[in-house]
Amino acid sequence: MQGRMKRIGASLQLRLSVSLALAILLVGALAGGLAFRAALEEAHELQDDTLRQVALLFDRQPLPPSAAQADAPQDSDEDSRVLVQLLGEPHPAARALPLPPGLADGLHTLEIQGETYRALVRGSAAGQRIAVLQPTELRDEIAREGALRALVPLLVLVPVLLLVVAHLVRKMFRPIAVLSREIDRRADDALHPVDEAPLPLEVRPFAVAINRMLGRVEQSMQVQRRFVADAAHELRSPLTALSLQAERLAEADMSAPARDRLAALRQGIARGRRLLDQLLGLARAQAPAQSVPREGARPASVQQVFREVLEDLMPLAEARGIDIGVEGEQDALVRLDAFELAAVIRNLVDNAVRYTPEGGQVDLSVRLASGRAVLCVEDSGPGIAPGERERVFDPFYRVPGSSQSGAGLGLSIVRTLLARIGGDIDLAYRDEAAATGLRVRLVLPLA
Repeated sequence: MQGRMKRIGASLQLRLSVSLALAILLVGALAGGLAFRAALEEAHELQDDTLRQVALLFDRQPLPPSAAQADAPQDSDEDSRVLVQLLGEPHPAARALPLPPGLADGLHTLEIQGETYRALVRGSAAGQRIAVLQPTELRDEIAREGALRALVPLLVLVPVLLLVVAHLVRKMFRPIAVLSREIDRRADDALHPVDEAPLPLEVRPFAVAINRMLGRVEQSMQVQRRFVADAAHELRSPLTALSLQAERLAEADMSAPARDRLAALRQGIARGRRLLDQLLGLARAQAPAQSVPREGARPASVQQVFREVLEDLMPLAEARGIDIGVEGEQDALVRLDAFELAAVIRNLVDNAVRYTPEGGQVDLSVRLASGRAVLCVEDSGPGIAPGERERVFDPFYRVPGSSQSGAGLGLSIVRTLLARIGGDIDLAYRDEAAATGLRVRLVLPLA
């Protein structure tokens, strides 16, 4: 109960619905009570009019003494039972009620022999005084039935009104729910403003505030991307100079320990240059998609990109004794341009070569399925555990215990580029039974 009250207090829609429902029930109960009382009084007035009409029947027709009391027949409707008798007769009928002879003309409520009666006393044109009586218990029962029948429309309309109010409240709050779903379904980089036109006036300030916040977030992300790109550009020149100096130094005569240290230095410089290249790739991938195609951009041939990437990475694969190649001759033109597709494939193949043990195998393939291109990069390395498969797409995240050097940016770049064209990527073991090897599957829209 406490949790339900807390939920009602936290929801404006529920609070409004409950408040309106309570107000309707309160007003309905008050209106029902007033209507019941008015119907009851009206029924009693109609019954009094019935007594007057019965008395008028005996106004010109004298009531014989032998009929000092007249009652409805036993087989008649009990609701119409009315008693008529003379007042002031010296020998009243045996069934006559003991009425006080001095009753004034008019309506009276009398207690006679333990029963309550409503009585009308009046004089007739024949000089007689007539009393027309009806039991109040019978009158009240008839009046209550009539009053309850008058309440039936109200009892039907109140639940209908509650349903209508609940529907209207939900309908009025629907723009807020639609706005919430629209923002929730947006991609991380979808920072365009919310359309304010279809929103109610009361909700528009909220949408305006969201648009301002989205503008500030987009500006902040642009500053961050620009900083990363500028920093990478600025650092490439010093690293290139260091690389050239190291190459010249390698040509000089030096001892074996010095040459070993120089080799380690050159490896560090190479890692730094590779990191800068990946940072630049990440900055380009995270940049907003351009409405005008990039200069030189064209639909990419998957087989052509495979060949270009293998030419670049073949020396690294041969140095590690890794069998690398393309399976099949199926080709496809995908929506991603050749430069970006090459960045995607190069990152995946580079990771596969580096994490595959010496003498291992790396295979590339492409096929068509359901009107889309499915690219696979498979290796015979250790694979990635299911619990780590989502986190490896985070920038700078590396699987714990990995012995290979790297910045952890490759898969993040791949997913960012695919998200821009509606592509998808998933990871699995190459050999599910042995839980070894990695299969990276890309699904790309065709050009």
